[in-house]
Amino acid sequence: MNLPGHEATGSWPVRSTTPLPCGLECAAGACLLIVPMLTDEEEPSATPGRHRGSARPDAAEQATSSTSSTILSRTGGVAGFAYSTVPVIVFVTANAFLPLPAAIGVAVATGLALFTFRLLRGERFVAAIGSLLGVAVAAGIVAWTGSARDFFVIGIWASLAGFVVTLASVLARRPLTGVVWNALHGGTHAWRSDPAVRVAHDVATLAAASVFGSRFAIQQWLYLTDSTGGLGIARVVMGTPLTVLAALVIVWAFRRSTGRLIRTNP
Repeated sequence: MNLPGHEATGSWPVRSTTPLPCGLECAAGACLLIVPMLTDEEEPSATPGRHRGSARPDAAEQATSSTSSTILSRTGGVAGFAYSTVPVIVFVTANAFLPLPAAIGVAVATGLALFTFRLLRGERFVAAIGSLLGVAVAAGIVAWTGSARDFFVIGIWASLAGFVVTLASVLARRPLTGVVWNALHGGTHAWRSDPAVRVAHDVATLAAASVFGSRFAIQQWLYLTDSTGGLGIARVVMGTPLTVLAALVIVWAFRRSTGRLIRTNP
């Protein structure tokens, strides 16, 4: 298969509502995207151990009702969705009507405009620069290769890497979400010895793998058919919406692990 030949790099996510820069999802992003929101989880004050009872109904209801809003907040909400999709839509639209160099210029100008807008709104510089860097890197690759489809090449490669990492962790019986949960809770819990917890993390990690795999399969096919417009649509549709769905499953697995392996207050 003719895979895009460019690598993507990633970094540990920061606690902000910054959307992932366009095309710069990292291989472990499916799990690590959830880490900031899960560190907000109220940590039990008792010593670690298996919790054989059920959590208090009011606490469970509160956690359930706040999960969706927390995920949307940590992925940037409506504003984050716009920041990550507007440059893609602008580039694809400009490329349909303008020469490639002009389309690149319009995309970069859009990134600069979003950067300025976010600074004027009072957002941190590090958060605002993320979207601009994503557009700049993608535009630089397009300028280098001379092919509009390469605006999406980093994201395609990152999706393949994410799929391989998450699926391999499940096959190795060490699902990545479980490894992350255990690391966040001191690394001392025998979470793999609890069948219910292990299955929960198998499901959560496979959900992340499914998101990465579907992104790669569809976008790689569109890449090979040189469908820049199709790649733009796929990036928007398979971006934040699928990330939120996978995040819901991962949050469920984290909460299930906490409920079974860490004693809660009576």
